Amino acid sequence: MEIILTDYRRCVGCHTCELACAISKSKSQTLMEAILEEPKPASRVRVVAVETHPIPMQCPQCEDAPCAAVCPTKALYRLTPEHPVFSERAVCIGCSSCVLVCPFGAIRRAPGGIMAKCDLCMTRLEQGQQPACVEACPTNARQLATADRVAERKLRKMALVIGQHEFGEEKRSEPPEKAVLQVVA
Repeated sequence: MEIILTDYRRCVGCHTCELACAISKSKSQTLMEAILEEPKPASRVRVVAVETHPIPMQCPQCEDAPCAAVCPTKALYRLTPEHPVFSERAVCIGCSSCVLVCPFGAIRRAPGGIMAKCDLCMTRLEQGQQPACVEACPTNARQLATADRVAERKLRKMALVIGQHEFGEEKRSEPPEKAVLQVVA
């Protein structure tokens, strides 16, 4: 399954991802018409300020999604393990059970009383496009990636940190056996 990654160092807090998301979920799909729609289209991504740092947040698409498990009408569901959790507007009764169990605060009541959450813009993905928030980000802070790609990136980053720690200039003067013993001990 794919997930949306954010390089928080690149995010400038412009909220373009929020706007693009809301427009992509609007009836008209255009900014000028979306602002006049009732109910107003709701963004599924929110930029939250943490001290002075903007942090874009959206549903991380939990493997064992508690929101889908608790939904009494099954308005939240996943087609296959590779799909995100979808929200069926016509079935949602607005009970907020999903909001209560979501550990990320990623679901919210949208105008009109139904619950709204990120579905990775699945319709756009099926058309060969990126999610609206990813495509719109002016600093390329957001990108779509597979979980395997994320794991590989983290593995390489950790290997680099260990390599710099173990084989940096100050360590080169030690015999290799001593460095290995220090790691094992």
